[in-house]
Amino acid sequence: MSREKSSLNKIKIWIILGLIWLGSNIFDRLWLILDKSIPAWDQSNHLNKSLQYFYSLNSLELLNPEWWHNFWKISTKYPPLTYIIGAFFQKIFGLGNDQALLSNFLYSLILIISIYSIGKILFSTKVGLWSASLSVIFPRLYENRLQFLIDTPLVTFTIASFCCLTIWKYERNRSKRWLWSFVFGIFIGLALLTKQSTMFFLAVPLIWLVISYLWKQEWERIIQLIFSFLVSSLLWLPWYSTNWIYLFSTIRNSNDIPATYEGDPPLNTLSAWTFYWHDLPSATGFIPLVIPLVGLLLHLLRRFSKPEYSIGDKKDIESFQWLGIYLIGSYLICSAIFNKDSRYIMPYLPVLATLLGYCLNLWKGKWKFVKWITLILAIFSMTINLFPIPGMRILSSINSKALFYPYLGKEIPIDTVIKTAKQTTPYKIINLGVIANTDSINHNNVNYYGQLLDSQVYGRELGNKTTYLEEDKKSFEWFVTKTGDNGFARDYQLDFANKLDIDPQFKVIETWNMPDESLVKLYHRREGSIRVNKLNQSIDKVILNKIDIPNVVSSQSPIPVKYEWLGNWKDLQQGLVLLSWHNKNLDSNKIAWIHDHGIGQGMLWDNNQENSGFKIIENTAMLPIRHVENGEYILKGIYYNRVTHESYPINIPDITLTINNSSNPIPSPELDLSTQLRQASINLAQGISGLDIIFSKVSRFNQYDPIQDYLKQTETSLQYRLEKNIEDNSLEWNYALVLSQALQENSEETIKSLKQLIKLDQNNPYHYAYLAFVYLYDWQPQKAEMALKLAIEKNPDLKEFQLLKGISLLMQGNIIKGWKNLNLL
Repeated sequence: MSREKSSLNKIKIWIILGLIWLGSNIFDRLWLILDKSIPAWDQSNHLNKSLQYFYSLNSLELLNPEWWHNFWKISTKYPPLTYIIGAFFQKIFGLGNDQALLSNFLYSLILIISIYSIGKILFSTKVGLWSASLSVIFPRLYENRLQFLIDTPLVTFTIASFCCLTIWKYERNRSKRWLWSFVFGIFIGLALLTKQSTMFFLAVPLIWLVISYLWKQEWERIIQLIFSFLVSSLLWLPWYSTNWIYLFSTIRNSNDIPATYEGDPPLNTLSAWTFYWHDLPSATGFIPLVIPLVGLLLHLLRRFSKPEYSIGDKKDIESFQWLGIYLIGSYLICSAIFNKDSRYIMPYLPVLATLLGYCLNLWKGKWKFVKWITLILAIFSMTINLFPIPGMRILSSINSKALFYPYLGKEIPIDTVIKTAKQTTPYKIINLGVIANTDSINHNNVNYYGQLLDSQVYGRELGNKTTYLEEDKKSFEWFVTKTGDNGFARDYQLDFANKLDIDPQFKVIETWNMPDESLVKLYHRREGSIRVNKLNQSIDKVILNKIDIPNVVSSQSPIPVKYEWLGNWKDLQQGLVLLSWHNKNLDSNKIAWIHDHGIGQGMLWDNNQENSGFKIIENTAMLPIRHVENGEYILKGIYYNRVTHESYPINIPDITLTINNSSNPIPSPELDLSTQLRQASINLAQGISGLDIIFSKVSRFNQYDPIQDYLKQTETSLQYRLEKNIEDNSLEWNYALVLSQALQENSEETIKSLKQLIKLDQNNPYHYAYLAFVYLYDWQPQKAEMALKLAIEKNPDLKEFQLLKGISLLMQGNIIKGWKNLNLL
């Protein structure tokens, strides 16, 4: 009979947990059905990453290491588990924000079971159930469940890890402890694959346990924790080992820069340490926070008869201690971080719910109804906080300061903007410079919706320095602006937007009314760098039908050139042209300069266009890298197909270009990005100072080519030239080849090119240092140390070489020697 009763109780418990899970998700889905808003900055950025993983999972190659390398590289800033899970749910239910958020059904299930388990183990079944109930009605948690952000899965897997750690801590059966150490390893691996900040919450409990077990000499427990770490590494190590180089910049970009920009209080002020304390009532809601704490106070004052709990007993003290280690440790660590955000400390809220669930159960006897009143009021408050029920707006502020209503207004016309741009230039990849910067329209959500609609349209942000605006004007052919409130758009960007109406280079394609009565305008350059016209005939081979150049130019400034290419669509879209200029009166095999690039600059859209004939007109410019003598120059060309690897000479119109270096510069379009990259790459010879120049330029190149095809164009064309041993420009070409491969993070090919570069110039110490750096990136510290030895021999005074040597020693496990080397700096 007792077994039947126990079984029924278990069924009842799972029914209650199921109702909590189902009820919270019904609330979420109802809100999402009503909401017509556009995902804001972070949300659309995360959705776009999930979309990229969705497309990657369409071409699974599980046994191909290169596929895995590219898979982990899709997200370099944040670990990708949120995106991967979101991609799987979109595979089942379709693409979109609401479909991606169906992943919350999984997260909430794991979270509710985890919170219940923590409460049950530390206190009782009742506490577990009430803790789970409270967690779904905390405003901070349910508001974030309604947005596609990393924070909800981070909370889930952090709490699941803490739950497993708690079960393992209290488990007395030896074999079950090993099982739970394995499960803990799985969940902490998933947590680390969600976001690195999970360790802000788990580090202190883990350190506490390690010190405790070392003190007690419980070696098996220590071994089990090491085992958990090894299990977890199977999950998180592939991504971290691929993207470790980005972690240093991520720390700064996600901490110091936004904190300074947002005006967060410095760490030497009281405000920095009380920020999250003041935020607590908003995070939990006033009712679920205060009533349980009042119950605790009344219990301590012995106002309740026949106490159900005795806070003074050993088990409760140990449970409070364990919860306190988690809560206090995470609070102090999060407070010690300069950048403050109400989302960052969310993983401490479910554990706080366990504590509040215990305190709420202290209301008993004739006061037992209080805990039910608390739950009913909190649910009512959640309802009026999420849904605009007439006359309830004032009441909602009692429990939570922030209203989180669904947007019920007019549709925001982002998809219409994108479709209009596609109709204007249907054969080209479209890169929109987005000057508007509000939560409803910004470069991230324009980019996301562009990818959602066939991946033809991209959105990019304008430069954050006034010096970049002139480059932006030359390189962007599309702009999106908004009148009225522009959120975080800078004043000089808005001035630039206001001048577009009177700029003769641009025209307004269309204007839309926004719900706030502002106007969104779409601008397009009148004379585009690429024009595409469909022909009524098929063409066997790519032809350079026409080339327009000035009669006399200086080689010291960009030379305007207009190419007219004819060919079938696939040949044009997949084609590179290797164009070489030769002095007419000297050795015909000697190349003066090159103008290699993808036809249409790699911006022809691969949209399964029928293989009919097209005419592509490129309005661009070229520039010799090295000094060119005065004289007459002729053009030779080779066509190369990047997919089929077919190549053949191009028939060139009879044309001569005269170089006179004393002539005045001629106005010209912007240089194509392949030329700009080749030009920038020669700065590699200068070391650190050269790298600063390169990185500042490349950051803008990546804005102007949203798919970074210019890197592939440069690599492919120069590999072809160097393999064919064409000419004696191999040093400059190798610099460009190394840079293009390094920026694509192709370590194997970069190492080969750097070795070739060293053969060409063995006296430049930076060449060895670059090789050492790529070896370190590729986790080959011994080879890096050997390369650094040669670099240091040639220039022992450079501290950067010593820094790399210290890192290589640390990576080899030589901690003392490596630390000494770094400490000298």
